[in-house]
Amino acid sequence: MNATVFEHARIVDPSRGLDEIGTLIVEGRKIVAAGPDALNQGVPDGAVRVGCRGKTIIPGLVDGRVFIGEPGAEHRETIASASEAAAAGGVTSIVMMPDTDPVIDDVALVEFVLRTAKDTARINVFPAAAITKGLKGSELTEFGLLQEAGAVAFTDGRHSIASAQVMRRALTYARDFGATIVHETRDHDLAGSGVMNEGLFASWLGLSGIPREAETIPLVRDLMLAKLTRSTYHAAKISTGISADAVARAKQEGVKASAGVSINNLALNENDIGEYRTFFRLDPPLRSEDDRLSMVEALRNGTIDIIVSSHDPQDVDTKRLPFADAAAGAIGLETLLAVALRLYHSGEVPLIRLIEALSTAPARLFALPGGTLKPGAPADFALVDLEAPWIVREADIRSKSKNTCFEDARLQGKVLQSWVSGRKVFEL
Repeated sequence: MNATVFEHARIVDPSRGLDEIGTLIVEGRKIVAAGPDALNQGVPDGAVRVGCRGKTIIPGLVDGRVFIGEPGAEHRETIASASEAAAAGGVTSIVMMPDTDPVIDDVALVEFVLRTAKDTARINVFPAAAITKGLKGSELTEFGLLQEAGAVAFTDGRHSIASAQVMRRALTYARDFGATIVHETRDHDLAGSGVMNEGLFASWLGLSGIPREAETIPLVRDLMLAKLTRSTYHAAKISTGISADAVARAKQEGVKASAGVSINNLALNENDIGEYRTFFRLDPPLRSEDDRLSMVEALRNGTIDIIVSSHDPQDVDTKRLPFADAAAGAIGLETLLAVALRLYHSGEVPLIRLIEALSTAPARLFALPGGTLKPGAPADFALVDLEAPWIVREADIRSKSKNTCFEDARLQGKVLQSWVSGRKVFEL
């Protein structure tokens, strides 16, 4: 089997603390060598050589929070269309949320996702199963059977579990299976009918607000329960400085906790809503600029472990409505890397830390292959031009839904190729 040799590239591999000019060698489905010393043994016989001067090779991104319409809402997104969008964005693995119809809360649905992905997807698709049956927040699902079938984590997706007792049982149950509970925290009573961040801007727009505490109060509860049960807990998406402080404090106390942040809460703030632009109706809502800066700092210092796209396709029927009536959510697979690179180009977050949060850390968190360029690892990687400018155009979006927060945005950093298991799945 012929090898492919990518020469003179900037190799960024957070799993080894590596950021140097070097070579990547792929043979079959695996990485043979990656780094400045990769050619010590010479070029393999018959190898295809690819010049990559001025380009960067990174481990394929691992997106830990992706909503897909299949089954039940295939008009918004299928596993196949999501995988095309992901490949174009340098995302080689996704964790799929259980918010489908029917809900991924039994073995047959986990098997359906894996089978459909095998038949139709260009990338790796890993299903997360529901914590509670029907995402209703009361009766726990069969964690052991679901994990055995291939579920990589347990989450109620967009839904928050109101009962502390149910959450305690879920954490205890998950601990016994070595599984991770992933939870999006939102106090429904406090959030009420809120549709954006509570504050002066919401008042100006005449929209009801969601206080920051609606996220943080259930988060603190969860962190205390994780400590009580000695289990592994992941806060799916935090968006405020007070939430970051709570996670940092829990980590200092030895709680096995981690946290994610949506790329939207790293890159945007409440002012981007402008004149009721419904593509910016999100959960958690876009917060103040102070909170956005707190998210950037929490990412830089490691309080936040991973960045997610929170890819959530919505069609025109659910978005072309008054702001308060529009569905929350935005797509993000194709723009995830380029938007994150804003923080690199601005000097706010080092490139190796960004790639760690986008690839290495989520692979580790969900115990997935990938997220590394180590010899012997699956050849899941992306070839990127970090400087290439481009504009997000609706006509170019591969996702079935077009509800991006970044339409017409000028971005810097373009994926040139994506590879999964040694196979090229995207080329610009």
